[in-house]
Amino acid sequence: MAKADNKNHEKDEREMDNGNAECACSHECHADQGEANASPQKEEAEPKVISIDEKEIEALRRDAADNKDKYLRILAESDNQRKRLQKERQELIQYAIQNVIADFLNPIDHMENALKFKDQMSPEVKGWALGFEMILNQFKDVLANNGVIPMTSVGTPFDPHFHEAIEMVETNEFAPGTVVEENLKGYKMGDKVIRPARVKVAKAVNGQTSEQTE
Repeated sequence: MAKADNKNHEKDEREMDNGNAECACSHECHADQGEANASPQKEEAEPKVISIDEKEIEALRRDAADNKDKYLRILAESDNQRKRLQKERQELIQYAIQNVIADFLNPIDHMENALKFKDQMSPEVKGWALGFEMILNQFKDVLANNGVIPMTSVGTPFDPHFHEAIEMVETNEFAPGTVVEENLKGYKMGDKVIRPARVKVAKAVNGQTSEQTE
């Protein structure tokens, strides 16, 4: 009876050892399989290294420099066009102002010529003349405030940029080529002549040279 119990006990121990071995083997197999499954994921997570050679880098640098030059050139052209349009607009405005002012000059001339004889007018008419003279002065103030001023011609050398000669006059009083009389007053706005003065110009008396006149 004791022998039978010992045999059964040994049998149970062998079965337990076999079970433990199978369990350990199972755990090892699962661990190996887990490591095998984890290995590809680990490889996929590694970043890829992209290599660019020096020629490609230099080409990219040239492209960037070319694009920068194009941008700066377009920017400069745009700025020049803006300035050109602004200048043209200013010139058009200036031209329109000059035309309007030129249209006012003839009425001003007529009023000035009429007022030259105010001292010869009757007292009643002279009162009207004084009123017109005040209006004339207001017109002149408006012109002056806008930079429009009359040009001085008599006694100055004839200049075709400022004068329009209507007659040559023999005289010993002025040197030849000098403006001796102004028939129509000239006006300018800054450096721009709005209307040239109509003048008479001195010339040497017959038989005299310019040196004798001087």
